This record gives sequence, C-alpha cells and structure tokens, in this order.
Amino acid sequence: MAVKTAVIGLGIMGRRMLEHMVPHEGYDPVALWDPDPAACAAAQDLAPGARVAGSVEAAIAGADLVYLACPPVPRKAYALAAASAGKAVFLEKPLGVDEAESAALVAGLRDSGVPAAVNFTQAAGEALAHISHAAQAGEMGDLAGVDMVVTYAAWPRAWQQAADWLRFRAEGGMTREVLSHFLFFTQRILGPLSVVWARPSYPADPALCETALLARLENARGLPVSILASVGGAQPDRQEFTVKGSKASHRVSNFSDESVSQGAAFTPVGPEPGDRRAVALRAQLDDLLLCIAGRPHRLATPQEALDVQRLVEEMLRGKP
Repeated sequence: MAVKTAVIGLGIMGRRMLEHMVPHEGYDPVALWDPDPAACAAAQDLAPGARVAGSVEAAIAGADLVYLACPPVPRKAYALAAASAGKAVFLEKPLGVDEAESAALVAGLRDSGVPAAVNFTQAAGEALAHISHAAQAGEMGDLAGVDMVVTYAAWPRAWQQAADWLRFRAEGGMTREVLSHFLFFTQRILGPLSVVWARPSYPADPALCETALLARLENARGLPVSILASVGGAQPDRQEFTVKGSKASHRVSNFSDESVSQGAAFTPVGPEPGDRRAVALRAQLDDLLLCIAGRPHRLATPQEALDVQRLVEEMLRGKP
C-alpha cells in the first residue's frame, strides 16, 4: 500500500517534493499544512486528493510519513512530535541552525526508533554512486582532495524569492542551502571533515546572510577541501565540486551533471537525463521507501546531517 504522507511546509521545496510524490506509486499525500493560505492553495492544486489540515498536529495524525519542508527553526519540534506519534520522518536540510538543538533532535529520533532521513538530494543519485565506486576501486588513483566553487549573481536566486527567510543570517544563506549538499557528498567520499580555517563575508546589515565564503577543510588524512563561494556580478549560476585523483578527477555540476578528466578537458559521464530534478527526486523517494521499510538505503541519516550542520555553522562563524 502507498505510504500516507503529510507535507509540512508548502513553499518551493514542499511543493516540489509533493509534485513528485503524487505520481509515485509508493506515496499517498493525504495532509498538507502551512501557515500561508496561498501556499496551501497552490499545494492542493498539485494534490487535489490531499486535505489542508487545520494544524500541524492534525496533519501528523492522519499520516504514516511526515515530510518537513518548513524553515529550520521549527523543524525540531515538528519532527519530534511526529516521532513521538510513531510516524516516519523525512526532513529537509539543513537539519537546523542551533547545534545543541539539532543534537537533541538526532538523539530524540534515534531513541524513538522511527525511520528517519534527511533530504540531501545527491544521496541516491548516480554521481555519488559512480564516484564512490571509482574511488574505492582505485580508478581515480590516489585521492588529492576536493574543490568546491559556488557563485551566484544574486541570493536568493530568482526561483527562491518567495522563501524570504533564505536571505537572512538567522536561517538562510548559500552555505546552508547549497554547500551543505557538497559537504555531505564529500564526507561520503573522504570521511569526516574538520574546518582548518574559514572566512565568511557579510553585508553591512547584520540581519542578512553571507555574501562570500572562503574556507579550507581537511579529512583525517589531511586531504584538503577548498571552498570558494560568492554572490554578485552579472553571471550565470555556478555550482560545482571536483573530487580530485592522481589518475582521474570527477566533477559534478548543478548537483547531478558528472564529468571526468584524466588531465585533459572534462567530458560528460553518460547521457544527460531529460529532467535531472525528476530523476533525482524519484531516486530519493525510492530509497525513502526502503528506509521506511527498515531496509538498507542510501539516504542521509540525521547524524550525517548533524555532522554537516556543525561544519556549516563553524564556517559561518569564521575561523582564523
């Protein structure tokens, strides 16, 4: 039977996931909730069979799975409420912005015993599986580190404008929203990372999020992870990271476009999918069913998300 699902938070991410849950045979969206009536109406257009609940608690009560696409701060309370009711939990990233609160969330989910995962969109993707295999099989030679480059003309990007909280330092910013994905991916390849130094730049208004970040991280063997991220200037979006090896290096652009170099120009690995987002979300949802069933899956665990959050928040604070 399809998993009865409640979607809490109906902004761009909540509606995007809902749009792909509706045609998926494994899911039955039954309840929707958001404090914004316009967001609820837009979501119900995508899922006419789902009802708009009168409260978070009512939405949770009617579901077996609770997907949390709300901003980070309320996520802990909603996740633990769902877990205490015995519901499976699927959370958007970042896990949170307060490390102590997020650690308590991870412990609470673990103690509850409910299936729980975090939506780092590359977790079930072909790029991570392919690069992991290439690294483990020795096809890349000796690993030499990772380079991350993220540049935007403006933040939030045009399609994110409705999510106004993304522009504020309290919960938003490109480090939490974008670089977190690449840090998760990198830790799957290189193992745990630590911040060696980090220099974020902020605008004059202290309420606004970072406009640039330079940082160096290292894994336990001292392999470097170099980060350059910036906002500003007339340019297209650039979001890529390169896992470097002595024989071959693999680059992932726009979250899923993988290419490889043996020293010459990077060339694509395999054909380009017709709809990258649909492929990625389908893979995440397929693996989420495995998680709910208690079977092995590739999704990010809450502990992995907490490890990423700690790196992100340390870089945002800055480290000489």
